[in-house]
Parts: sequence; structure tokens; C-alpha cells
Amino acid sequence: MGWRSVIITQHAKLSYSAHAMIVQTNDGINQIPVDDVSLLLISTTQAVITTALISELSKKNVKIVFTDEAREPISEIYGYYPANRTAQLLREQVNWDLQLQQILWTKLVANKIINQINVLNLLEHSTDELVTELEKLELNDLTNREAVVAHKYFPLLFESGFTRRDGSVINAALNYGYSILLSAVNQEIVANGYVTYLGIHHDSEENQFNLASDLMEPFRPVVDCWVANQKFNQLTPDIKYGLVELLSLELKYNGKKMILRNVITDHVRNCLKYLAGKANSFTIEMELSDEVPNNAINDNV
Repeated sequence: MGWRSVIITQHAKLSYSAHAMIVQTNDGINQIPVDDVSLLLISTTQAVITTALISELSKKNVKIVFTDEAREPISEIYGYYPANRTAQLLREQVNWDLQLQQILWTKLVANKIINQINVLNLLEHSTDELVTELEKLELNDLTNREAVVAHKYFPLLFESGFTRRDGSVINAALNYGYSILLSAVNQEIVANGYVTYLGIHHDSEENQFNLASDLMEPFRPVVDCWVANQKFNQLTPDIKYGLVELLSLELKYNGKKMILRNVITDHVRNCLKYLAGKANSFTIEMELSDEVPNNAINDNV
């Protein structure tokens, strides 16, 4: 799998030739090796992409994300499930042990809350209330500490009275960042041969990505931290670029320094092995850097 996030922001034609993605714009022609690409975000409705390029990117398991007129992610393309997807894997997923699912969901929620606490500590906010709620966490989060913590966390992180239900620019940035995380997790689930719509906690018939919605939870605070460290009044291209580039952010996962994109790969693989009963134990230990991430340079055209 590649490592580059490519963002198309203007009128362009995207095609395929000689193992490369050809991007033609008014400014000239760029050639990007297909093997280098991990994510293609077409952040404009003024771009044209050939079926030959879509085919080659799909073969390489490259995620292609499209946006609407407001440049908000609206859909994505991923290839048919790989050869390792068998009827046996699907039966395994349907019959995952309930206790393992509950244990994993508890670990995911606990790590999410821990990372929310870490974010507040990094930004020098009070964490006492969140620590108290974390101590009340039960198996399968029966008392819904996740929601209780979120209700307290976001007003502490941004401002008193802040809610995730309004149409503020902060929420727009959070949603944009979360959609990038969701796409990356979906990519790994499919690469391992499992289906995305059968989750362990999320269970909406309208959500094609229930499992990804479950497994991505510990990574949401990475987006929160970045957004809280920015000063902006509009969801500008620079803000979007920075959110996409978070996939290249270095952090510590289970004692190793890794970029977020690779952490997601390991995390999803470990979760799936645990749920399939192929791992006796499972650890999620993620630490955010002491340096709050700022805008980063990425490949955008």
C-alpha cells in the first residue's frame, strides 16, 4: 500500500499511463506513481477521472473519496473484496463471540476516553471529570460512559455550551476529519477480507460502515486535538489539507513510534484477529505527541 495522500482541488483530468496517475490541470501535468498513492481525495466537482485509473487504483486498494458542491466528503470507491474474502470469513464475522465483542468495545471506549483526557492535558484543560467517568466504565459500557464523557469533553475542549449538534465551522472540521479516519479504517477492514456493515456495537441499518465506526473510536481525539489547536472561521482548503495529512502524524502505539496510517493498519488487524479468536490477548496503548500537530504539507493539485 502507498503512503501519499493526493488531493485534487481544481478543474483537472485524471488518467492512467505507464503505472502512473496523470493529473492534467491548467497549471501543467503531474505524474504520480500509482504504487505511492494511499488516498485520492477529489475535493472538487470540476474533475474528470477515467475508468482506467479507477481500475488501477482499485487493484492497489487505494481509497478514492469524492466530495459534493460544498467540498464535503459524500462517497467513496473501494474495490471488490479481495481474494481472501471467503464464505468462511463471513460466517466467522457473523458468529464472533459475544463476550469478545463486549471486551473489545470496552477497550475501544476506554482508550478513546484516555486519549480525550490526554488531549485535554496537552491543551492544559481540567480532566478531573473525565477521569471520574473513566473509573465508572463497565463491561460493554452498559452505563454509556462514552456519551457522558463526550457531553463533558467537548465544552472543556472548545468552549462552554459547545455541542456536537450545531452547524458550527468547528463541527464541520471535526466531521471532515472523522470522515477521513472512517475511510482509512474501512480500507483496512476490506483489505483483511471482512465486511464493513457488521459492527460490534454500532448497529444501524442505514450505516454501511458500522464496524469501521466501532474500530475508529480511539483515533477521534487525534482530530479533536488538531482542530482545537487551529484558529479559523471557515473550513478552508488549508484546514482540509491539514486534516487529511493527519494520517501521516507520528504517535506512539503499543510502545512503537508509528505514523497514524500505519497505526490504523495494525490496529484493525489486531482487532479482527482478536474477534476471530486468533489472539489470546489484545492491547490498545496509544499516546499522542507532546507537540500538538499543526498544518502540514501534502500532495495537492
